[in-house]
Amino acid sequence: MSLQSHPGAEIPPLTVRVARASNPQGTTAMWIRDRLDGLWTDEDFTAWYPRDGRPGLSPAQLATVCVLQYVMNLSDRQAAEAVRCRLDFKYALGLELEDPGFHHSVLSDFRDRFAEGDRADRLLGLALTRIRRAGLLKGRGKQRTDSTHILSAARALTRLELVTEAVRAVLEVVAREVPELLDDLVTAEWAERYGRQVRLCSQPSHPVARLERVGADARELLEHLCTRFPGRALPPQAQVLRQILVQHFWVDGRGRFRPRTERDGQPPSRVRIESPYETEARWTRRGDTRWTGYLVQTPTTQKVTSSSRSPRV
Repeated sequence: MSLQSHPGAEIPPLTVRVARASNPQGTTAMWIRDRLDGLWTDEDFTAWYPRDGRPGLSPAQLATVCVLQYVMNLSDRQAAEAVRCRLDFKYALGLELEDPGFHHSVLSDFRDRFAEGDRADRLLGLALTRIRRAGLLKGRGKQRTDSTHILSAARALTRLELVTEAVRAVLEVVAREVPELLDDLVTAEWAERYGRQVRLCSQPSHPVARLERVGADARELLEHLCTRFPGRALPPQAQVLRQILVQHFWVDGRGRFRPRTERDGQPPSRVRIESPYETEARWTRRGDTRWTGYLVQTPTTQKVTSSSRSPRV
């Protein structure tokens, strides 16, 4: 695949008229095109492609689609559909109204090419330079970068699944290291309940009763281990199970050991364990984004200028 010249330096007049008539106030995609005249040109990508071969799609247009995809939180399929159907995307990319766009798999292939070497850093530098020239950034300042969210490797668990899997994790560790400790505890019912990884349907039968039973099993298991390990620290997985029980169970005024309700008080998300295997992962929300995992603040050594007053992108 080679890099060939592509249209897009100028927006087709019909695309301009229709897009402006439909969106007189403009959109994010149109604003990017109007203020920046595109973040990149195809000449910026010359080193990415060979000189011969069949012509490929415009890398400058694909890079712009990737930016719009991130800003608008679109999947690859949604981004490709937006290029095919949305007037403001055709305006931003300088496409004719009848342009059919491209298959969504092109974006994944382009990101693979984009991730090689230091290409991302070099293109970011070009984009910052052009944004600065457009007067959207001022000098003598530092741009704060928001924390990057990292997804947990563990799947999201319900409270019943969490406690059940935590009990199973402790049993697995003890059975591997000191199996004789379980001889007088584990019954056939326990083997059936905790013999495999828990995967429940979205609406399991009798969830409260099952949670009470699993909580009682967890409490009995911890008491058994404390009796057999006098004066010694419990295994790490047992410590995790104990913390999960504290967060999700409660001894009420009648002395009953039962699951916590909202009236009893729920642990805040900043301390609540979401997986017995990733004890530092937390449920987090930032605006409309929700995930279970981590927040990573990536320091930047490049001094970036502060934003001037401009429309929101």
